[in-house]
This record gives sequence, structure tokens and C-alpha cells, in this order.
Amino acid sequence: MTSIPRHIVVTGHPKVAEALQEAEAISAYLKQKGLDAPYGSLYDEGLRKRIHTGEFDLLITVGGDGTMLRAGNLCAPHDLPVLGINKGRLGFLFQVQDGGWQKMLDLLLAGEFWIEHRMMLHAELLRAGELLGTWQAVNDVVVARGQYLRPIQIRASVDGQFLTNYVADGLIAATATGSTAYALAAGGPILPPELRNILIVPIAPHLSMERAVVLSEGSTVSIAVLSENAILSVDGQIPTGLAEDDHVDVRAGENTVKFLRFGDPGYFYRNLTEHINQNSSLGLPK
Repeated sequence: MTSIPRHIVVTGHPKVAEALQEAEAISAYLKQKGLDAPYGSLYDEGLRKRIHTGEFDLLITVGGDGTMLRAGNLCAPHDLPVLGINKGRLGFLFQVQDGGWQKMLDLLLAGEFWIEHRMMLHAELLRAGELLGTWQAVNDVVVARGQYLRPIQIRASVDGQFLTNYVADGLIAATATGSTAYALAAGGPILPPELRNILIVPIAPHLSMERAVVLSEGSTVSIAVLSENAILSVDGQIPTGLAEDDHVDVRAGENTVKFLRFGDPGYFYRNLTEHINQNSSLGLPK
């Protein structure tokens, strides 16, 4: 983006009343500045259709990290940047916190912003050589055990070369963005957001390789399911059941999610330090 956005859509999480109220207030503020900025639910079909037709040059969304993931998935295919206003608990993906949006919008309208580009993943599910589905992910693609409390057996290959077998609760293939999500909870490293590497992290491995692996940029990981009771989950959405001998192939996606940012790139480490020093998901004091 080389110019100040003039066609902005404002959305909020449909099940969080405060988020929709905040979206309405943001829309009203932008209208006072002379911009036509419609607002509504992130899942409003009318607004989504207008996004698909390329009507807007910025989407502002109000909610939590999950809302940002949905907004990123919606906007990336249309090269549409996303600005998030945090109404959630963690907010790893956010720079603008609850109540601080007016100052940030003034910076936006003054052109004092930059666009951060983050790699997405492309995942394919294959059964007996037949393609059953494709997905894109901002955070991660996870092959994990289903409802039964026993580990599954999976085999990981990288660029067609065998890596290792796992007996574990699952295996996470994550972007740098996803390195601060489920992968972090499973003991993986934190990657700078601009990296275009895939991170592989096992979940509760049993007598298997415990270490995370960072793949070279451009690599593809293939996850073969060697037992029953496995599922596929993409960005934490409703899981898909897997059968024995299914393959899930994951590589860098053709789309890039764009987040609108302010100030210097050091915001990422300031956010990180804040979350490490205060577990905001539990509301614990510093």
C-alpha cells in the first residue's frame, strides 16, 4: 500500500456485543473524517461479498486472536490489509489494544503506517492419491489424536525425504505467526513474524523425537497418518476426520496475509515481553 486507505470496512466478532459496538463507534469516527466506512459482523455475507469484489482497501476488525485469523483468511486472497483492534485476552496478533484506536486511526489517516507481510500455509488432504480438500492457514495445520486418549502414529517427510516417525498426541506445522500459538504451548521456539519457514512441533511425543524442527524456506512437509483416531485441524477450526494412510501435505501458501502496523517493527518483541511477564489468558498479575 502506497497511499492512505479511503475505502474501509469495519467488522466485529458477531458473538461479542462489545466488539460490534466498538466497530460501530469506529465506523462513526471514520465517517466524521469524511470516509464512507460500513460496519457489521465479520461473517455478514453482504460485507464479505463486497470484500470479494475488491471494493475496499482496508479491513478493520474488532475481536480476539481468532477474529484476526478469520479476517486474515478472508482478506489474504484479495490482497486486502487488516488492522485489528484487540477485544480478546491474549492479542499476540494485535498492536492496537482496546480503547486506544482513536489515536491509531489518526496516524492511519496521516499516512503514518506500514504493512507487515506474513506467510500463510497451504494444506492438502490426500487419500489413496485422491485430493479430498485444501485449506489455507495463518497460524497452523495440526494432525492430532481424536476423541480417544491414546497417542497416534505419524510419519513426517520433508521434500520427499523421510524425517522421522512420531508416537504422539499430534504434530503441528506452523508459520512464524503460529509459533506464538499452539506451537508455543507445545514447547516450540518463537520465530520472528517475517520469516517464511515452516515450524514442525510434536505434541506430547512418547519415545519419539521431542525437538521442534525449522524447515528451510520453500520446503514441503508431508504428514502420513499410520493409525486410526486422527483428525486434521486448520487454524483451530472444526476438525476433519482422518483415516489410516491419509497424507496431509503442507507448504508455503500462495497468499500472504497483510497486517497494518504503526511505529517500528519492535512492537512484536514488546508484545512478546508483555505476554511472557503477564499471562493475560488467566488474568495473572505481573
